[in-house]
Amino acid sequence: MNDKLTTKRIIPLTHLNWSSGWTVFALQTALSALWFVPAPTPNVTAGERPDVTHPRQTSGDKAVQPSWQERLTVTVGPKDSDIVGADHRAIQAAVDYVARLGGGNVRIRAGTYRLRNAIYLQSGVNLIGDGPETILIKEPSTTSSLDADSDWYDQEITLTDAAGFKTGDGICLRTKDAKTGVNTVLKRTLVARSDSRFKLDKPLRENFWQLNAATCSTLFPILSGEFVDDIRIDQLVLDGNREHNAELDGNYAGCIFLQDCNRIHISSVTARNYHGDGISWQICHDVIVENCLSENNTGLGLHPGSGSQRPIIRNNTVRGNDIGIFFCWGVKYGLAENNRITNNRLGISIGHRDTDNLITANQIEASKQAGVLFRPERGPGFAGHRNRLENNQFMDNSAEGGAVIDIQGGTESIIISDNQFSETRGGDERVAVKQGPETKNILLRNNQIKGLKP
Repeated sequence: MNDKLTTKRIIPLTHLNWSSGWTVFALQTALSALWFVPAPTPNVTAGERPDVTHPRQTSGDKAVQPSWQERLTVTVGPKDSDIVGADHRAIQAAVDYVARLGGGNVRIRAGTYRLRNAIYLQSGVNLIGDGPETILIKEPSTTSSLDADSDWYDQEITLTDAAGFKTGDGICLRTKDAKTGVNTVLKRTLVARSDSRFKLDKPLRENFWQLNAATCSTLFPILSGEFVDDIRIDQLVLDGNREHNAELDGNYAGCIFLQDCNRIHISSVTARNYHGDGISWQICHDVIVENCLSENNTGLGLHPGSGSQRPIIRNNTVRGNDIGIFFCWGVKYGLAENNRITNNRLGISIGHRDTDNLITANQIEASKQAGVLFRPERGPGFAGHRNRLENNQFMDNSAEGGAVIDIQGGTESIIISDNQFSETRGGDERVAVKQGPETKNILLRNNQIKGLKP
């Protein structure tokens, strides 16, 4: 509590005769003229804000809302639906309609939906299917070089071969600067055309020149959300049709791609066969992925991307991908629990400033390389510290002579406890946990190891 200062009389120090013997006496007199009167201490105890027990729908309040028995729902399907259709346009029309009215549900009925563009998600609009019978599949991709230069201020492109391109298509433009080697990737939609010349939905704001081998491909995420919040995605099968599509990595696409989003709940979704990632979210906070299957993707099965805070990855099956779960840059305070991660090149990869995460009760098996890799990064300041691996089961991971858990670089303060390690394949003996020469404070306790070196 700050005291209240009350001044009764002030004697300026400039009036004192510092050369006289009376200086000390005069200074004491001046100071004694200052009276300090403490303010009374109120009899108040700290408390908490009352809980909201009877919420009302109040303008602008999105944090606390009533639990409505019924919400606006629009159905989409090949027949007998509010919007009849089986492509991206029908689903997008439903999403945009519900968003205009403040949110609700889009229910996608059983059927196979063929997409030539992404479904662009909107805040507050849930996408709900009928389970395994609702399949969204990406149409085959086509690629063309550019037949004319487009500058950063342009909103059009000209293709060398426009066969296979249609207005309404989602596209990906790519170029690599011949001097710097910098790659540029943009996603756009074709909205008008004259022969092989197309208008884009948004300006380029980057240069796409023939001298830098600029190309255009019909590539896009199946579901795309950027700067959207409070969405549920449930009971869908998303098929990337990888055999007939070029690659587009998880920084730009996937069966589900999210960028700068909050509070997204993905459940009971199959993300399969994408020539890239299964489910990727970048700088997205409080994302929950549970009871999902991510399989047979050429990139990452589940990709909590750069800067994503507090992800929950629970009860999923992640199999047949390049990497099962990839903690990107600066992923913090996350939970990966009770997942089955099998037959990937790497089970889990964690590294650049990925700190304070808990990986627990997972079954990690048949990883061709490590079950868990702590990436070396660029020194201790960049490594993934203070992560815990607890109560996991590791079976038949790593190549001969390798390590199940490989801790590299300047990684510090890792707890590996109460895990079960087993190896049944024989061959050159593998190591349960390998610690690099720069690692520090790696705590191993209560682990059970069979068929491996400690």
